[in-house]
Amino acid sequence: MLVIRADLVEAMLAHARADHPDEACGVLAGPEGSDRPERHIAMANAERSPTFYRFDAQEQLRVWRALEESGDAPIVIYHSHTATEAYPSRTDVSLAAEPDAHYVVVSTRNPDDCELRSYRIIDGVVTEEPVTVVEHYRTGDAAERTRPDHESGPVEGSCS
Repeated sequence: MLVIRADLVEAMLAHARADHPDEACGVLAGPEGSDRPERHIAMANAERSPTFYRFDAQEQLRVWRALEESGDAPIVIYHSHTATEAYPSRTDVSLAAEPDAHYVVVSTRNPDDCELRSYRIIDGVVTEEPVTVVEHYRTGDAAERTRPDHESGPVEGSCS
């Protein structure tokens, strides 16, 4: 299960909206060994394409080194699909190289309603996982906000 703060969801959606009609891509980073993303890192799509994304190799190396130096790791690797559902393509699966990461796909095909879904991709096997959106990460906090109607499906938000 991916537990994620609402502000990080909004950051991914905003990035996907801003880069549309091209695919957007980026990382949510958090402490090494944890499963809770803390910060959003928007990255450039080196392909500048509506159907494919690829991190710029130099930018990725720089970001991954900075994460390692700060004791952080990529918790979520995300990108958008501009004309299809929020499901990893065969290319997405073949490029998934972080077995501990959550892979989030945001669909911006409907301008009034973005769709966000999360997956684990290990050795080519795609497993969808529930997404729980919270205001804060404090366990049991009254401010915690769960979306039970999307427990094992998409989280939706405005794309406009």
